[in-house]
Amino acid sequence: MIGKKIEKALNEQINRELYSAYLYLGMSAQSHALGLRGAGNWFYVQYQEETGHALKLYKYLLEQGAGVELASIDKPKATFTTLLAMFEATLKHERFITQSINDLMGLAVSEKDYATQIMLQWFVTEQVEEEANDTEFVTTLKMAGSSAGTLLMLDKQLGKRVFKAG
Repeated sequence: MIGKKIEKALNEQINRELYSAYLYLGMSAQSHALGLRGAGNWFYVQYQEETGHALKLYKYLLEQGAGVELASIDKPKATFTTLLAMFEATLKHERFITQSINDLMGLAVSEKDYATQIMLQWFVTEQVEEEANDTEFVTTLKMAGSSAGTLLMLDKQLGKRVFKAG
């Protein structure tokens, strides 16, 4: 059984993960509107991953006999004019999520909640990967500048991403 502080914080993180999913679903639609179907696929897969993250927390709360309290999801920004702007926003958002996960881990440590610490370790590792991927895309897009050929090549690469349930 987990404490009420951890229960509340994990419910808040479920909301953040669902917001993330909503944000990436919007970016998927925006990518398609810009004619970037590969990026649309990449962001759709990201949407699926974030939904999975929320469900991982949801299931953990249930397994621990804790309450699940779903909150409203804020409307994300819907208009981006470039793929670079989307990936810069993605990186900024993932850094926010990383800090949130780190705060959760700190709470679990202070509460001596070892089971939650073990569960959160998966998220800590996941966030390292998320930020590394986003940083790579931001760097590549900045190097590409206004090169349409490079953008199309990157879009094709982004289109190859497939969802793998974790």
